[in-house]
Amino acid sequence: MKNICTLKHSFYLSVLFMLNAAILFISSAGQIQRTEKIDSLIIHAIDNGAFPGAVVLVGDKNGIIYHKAFGAFTYDEGASPVDEYTIYDIASMTKVVATTSTIMHLFDNGAIHPDDTVTAFIPGYTNEYKQNVTIKDLLLHTGGLPSWKEFYSETASRSEMIRRVIETPLETAPGTHYQYSDLGMILLGEIVERISGIPIDQYASKYIFEPLEMNSTMFNPPQDLRDTVAPTEIDTLWRRELVHGFVHDENAYRMDGVAGHAGLFSNAPDLAGFAQMMLRGGELKGTRIFSSETVRLFTSRYNELSSRAFGWDTKTEGGYSSAGTRLSPASFGHTGFTGTSIWIDPEQDIFIVFLTNRVHPVRVNTEIVHTRPDLHDLVIEVFRSTDS
Repeated sequence: MKNICTLKHSFYLSVLFMLNAAILFISSAGQIQRTEKIDSLIIHAIDNGAFPGAVVLVGDKNGIIYHKAFGAFTYDEGASPVDEYTIYDIASMTKVVATTSTIMHLFDNGAIHPDDTVTAFIPGYTNEYKQNVTIKDLLLHTGGLPSWKEFYSETASRSEMIRRVIETPLETAPGTHYQYSDLGMILLGEIVERISGIPIDQYASKYIFEPLEMNSTMFNPPQDLRDTVAPTEIDTLWRRELVHGFVHDENAYRMDGVAGHAGLFSNAPDLAGFAQMMLRGGELKGTRIFSSETVRLFTSRYNELSSRAFGWDTKTEGGYSSAGTRLSPASFGHTGFTGTSIWIDPEQDIFIVFLTNRVHPVRVNTEIVHTRPDLHDLVIEVFRSTDS
């Protein structure tokens, strides 16, 4: 009788094991089928000329849940294929990954406050209401500065570029109008250097990138990494060459590749670690980069002038948003002119890194504005919808 009971028990365990295995197989097959939708979206975009190649990485607090590379460095026959570790010029993502992050770190250490005036750190910033411009204004893009100036063609050095930015007249009174501005972020990069005594690239590397083991994140990548860096535009107007391995943004190039608004290069795994740290309230693998209070302060929408948080953008409600329609109102992110973006959603515990070189061969190609929100919506459908 005992042997019969033992046999029955073993039989039931075997059946249960097979049922669990079958469920796991069906679930895995379903997940693969759903992620194929993401693959198809990106392949279709490449085929339609939106960009020659791309890397998509999706993750949450616990790690990476989807990571895939597509296409090639260029449209040329025989071009190097993109892989999961390809390095991209992330352009204006520099504003959050480097500049805003260094301001957050300085804030946590009591060296700066959003309500501090710019003139407290740059004494010459005092005419035409400039004495009222605060760090908060620069982070929110409400400092009254124009969006961009072609200073690169009018200057010959980094120091001259900085001087021209400092002298730029305000277009509106500070704190009254939103105007996305590279110039404000250049000023923030200069302020980081004046407070710390070291350039922003060194500060970001020491206090943000190295602790997070972001070993492929840097300004001015060395020549021996060139084969791992996706090229950007064929510049026919100023540098008259393929921009490959050095910064695409002209003003950042004039600033020796190191600026508060652009110049940073990175890859998807590094940015995944950064995003995971932000999702976890400023900490990753036992290393604390920011306090959780600082993360909340800098990533929450500030007022009704715009969708901006401090440095970061938040999801636009009721209109086009690069975040798409399915990320939550708590999500925050940023795009880069070269065709890059990062979006982080603490409410749904998910982040999406999307890296392309859509400016190759020329910057006028804007097809990515359709692909990006569709990708974000599809990611939420695949990984966070109730039937997933």
